[in-house]
Amino acid sequence: MEESAEHPETLTAKPALQDQAKVPPNGGMFAWLQVAASFCIFSSTWGIINMYGVYQTYYTSSLPSSSPSAISWIGSLQAFLLFLVGSLVGPVYDAGYGRSLLVIGALLSVFGLFMTSICKQYWQVLLSQGIVAGAGFGCLSLPGVTVVSQYFNTKKAFATGIASLGSSIGGVVYPIVFTQLQPRIGAGWASRVIAFTVLVTLVLPVTVMRPLNYAAKRRSLVDLSAFREAPYVLFGCGLILGYMGIYVVFVYVQLYAVARVGISPSLGFYLLAIINAGSSLGRVLPNFAADYLGTLNMQVLFVSVAAVLSLCLLAIHQASGLIAFCVLYGFFTGTFISLPAPTVASLSPNLAFLGGRMSMAFMSAGIGQLVGPPVAGAILASGDGHNWTMLQVWSGTLLALSGLCMLGARVTKVGWGLMGKA
Repeated sequence: MEESAEHPETLTAKPALQDQAKVPPNGGMFAWLQVAASFCIFSSTWGIINMYGVYQTYYTSSLPSSSPSAISWIGSLQAFLLFLVGSLVGPVYDAGYGRSLLVIGALLSVFGLFMTSICKQYWQVLLSQGIVAGAGFGCLSLPGVTVVSQYFNTKKAFATGIASLGSSIGGVVYPIVFTQLQPRIGAGWASRVIAFTVLVTLVLPVTVMRPLNYAAKRRSLVDLSAFREAPYVLFGCGLILGYMGIYVVFVYVQLYAVARVGISPSLGFYLLAIINAGSSLGRVLPNFAADYLGTLNMQVLFVSVAAVLSLCLLAIHQASGLIAFCVLYGFFTGTFISLPAPTVASLSPNLAFLGGRMSMAFMSAGIGQLVGPPVAGAILASGDGHNWTMLQVWSGTLLALSGLCMLGARVTKVGWGLMGKA
């Protein structure tokens, strides 16, 4: 049995009972309701991950015995588990247990965030915020991404961009909530307010999200044939390098603003929200254009500009320039969240193996996310302990290499012609 846009049935229907796949409605109230539910998942998962720079700054003072590199492992592990668990639960999702994943993911996410509010030691924070919440995010991420792509055909990239906008909105709201409430009611209650907000937000996806189809065949976690295709391999390398570099700014921009630019802590706390606000347009406009110009073409362009911007940060020494940088950096890095999934689909000649290729791509991004910020923290601590120059060179170089890999994927796919759509 399978769901339809008009008469959605239970999420526990088994794919073995399905006779044929439903045609994507490519619109309609129930299809856009799935986008709204996915939006809520993005805001409650990536929105929390994108705000970790606030916690990085707070833990630097509240956990003085832990180095910036050690503290960044909390956020990196959280994001890595989103990718890892999101890849591993693919067969569970295909077996018809999508709703179970949503419920388990919501419970783990909220429980981990609530436990974070009472943590006093580093290992406690690592366990609750890094591992428990991260595992919950992973259970939520797969349904959040997959369901939207099932309901849309020609508008797939645009609909995915609208859904991923939730991560930007969450990344704007949650840092401001924590920054405003922490001095008044303490970090514990500020974290509980965020956890309560996530709990309420996840009610919609748990209630209304219904996959249009379950796979007739369980997805494989690995598709070894993909390693024989240069475009896919180069794109995977681009994801690893890109995710290693992109979140260096997200995690350390507030510390950079206070230590190097001389911005007051009260203003510095808002920079992360400004980056995520700029990212909002970077999730929608490029995705809209990608449906016509090609998803890989858009990623090559945007990651290249992001690399230049990251290196330009070295020359910024005033608050106005840093604020402008945050807006632009957010805009040009927004595609890292919204476009990888449709790009993998465009690079897959046989969509029957899309699940395994998507899992491998997510793992590539997760590995980059896991090691990037901690290595950056170690670079920052080298020398006099404030090696901001090498930190930005590291970030910019990684993004530049990511752009070159994605350009290589584009060239091997459609050649050097400017009009080639990839």
